[in-house]
Amino acid sequence: MSSPLHTEPRRPSRTFLNLALVTETWPPEVNGVAHTLARLVEGMRSRGHRIQVLRPRQPGESKGVVIDPIEMDGSTEDRLLAGLPLAGYSGLRMGLPARRRLTALWTEHRPDAVYIATEGPLGHSALRAARCLGIPVASGFHTHFDGYARYYGVGWLTPLVRAVLRRFHNRCDVTLAPTQVLTTSLEAHGFERVRVMARGVDTRHFTPARRSSRLRRQWGGGSMGPVVLYVGRLAPEKNLGLVVEAFRAMQERLPEARLVLVGDGPSRVGLERAHPDLIFTGQQVGQALAQHYASADLFLFPSTSETFGNVVIEAMASGLPVLAFDTAAAHEHLISGVSGARVPCTGDVTVDAAAFVTAALELAQGPEGWSEMGHHARARARGLDWVEVVAEFETVCLELLGEARDASPALDG
Repeated sequence: MSSPLHTEPRRPSRTFLNLALVTETWPPEVNGVAHTLARLVEGMRSRGHRIQVLRPRQPGESKGVVIDPIEMDGSTEDRLLAGLPLAGYSGLRMGLPARRRLTALWTEHRPDAVYIATEGPLGHSALRAARCLGIPVASGFHTHFDGYARYYGVGWLTPLVRAVLRRFHNRCDVTLAPTQVLTTSLEAHGFERVRVMARGVDTRHFTPARRSSRLRRQWGGGSMGPVVLYVGRLAPEKNLGLVVEAFRAMQERLPEARLVLVGDGPSRVGLERAHPDLIFTGQQVGQALAQHYASADLFLFPSTSETFGNVVIEAMASGLPVLAFDTAAAHEHLISGVSGARVPCTGDVTVDAAAFVTAALELAQGPEGWSEMGHHARARARGLDWVEVVAEFETVCLELLGEARDASPALDG
């Protein structure tokens, strides 16, 4: 037996980070970026790291500083900065340039690293301030702004927008993208130092157990027919016309089917006028959103503008088979014929609308098999834990800190 005096060498104490996170979207705003960032911050703080969120002030918030309810050595002050409403995106704010303020703040209270989630004026200011002060910077490629131009009639701007994004991200020490496919695509377009950081889903929140017979009766779904669901922003870049086209094709086979659209946006008024029989619920959050997922039978998602598409794995976690194009989250996690159907994309996510409609029709031929597909979808989603995502984010930030210290020993003090 070994002597109790001969113990293993003591491991070095754990490093705790002081991280500044800069974003132009944050809850209660409803979008995938805000949701992802909130989970990252929650996870990092639970690991003992000090995270300061810097973002535009939202409507109704007072000036000054918001103190996070989780106290951590007085370091959880979230800085609210000036912002303006973002045209066409009700409820979202665009941060204003704030380089001087950020430089002064970080000179007095220097973070170990900065994570910039959005490439707007506030994000550009944060990058310039951090570079000036020699603070390591990670960025996130959360939104395909370069791809949005074609949905708003200015596709000719795509190369220019992509060039601006490329210059921004290439000035960072690392850029985090949610999938390997997107990472490869960004590298092909000249983006440097791109690394995969996946996305997670809370399978305790999004679960088939939240299925609501009350909601189904309200939709007219009950025993009358299946409920087909879309969740997301009602905007041109989401390819909503194809949702309706695919559903109408399914209705020929399943005349009692219902289409429920959860979300809001500039396309809603036009869609409601053109299709008064469809069910529009508006934005749903929290338990209500989880109930909407779980109370449907099939999820349609024809968007190819996503960097990931959290709604796909939320639907899968809720036990729904998914029909989507073979990109982003669907490419990573959906298996055709097992947990739904993936429709191929060509080139730079060019879509084949006819193939999407055909796939919808094929699913409509056997709705009795949707339940089993949903079980497989749920099983896949259960492997996508936010704990692993936060751990990867922590690793990236610690590596940034280590590299900065190696490059400048004076930072160790």
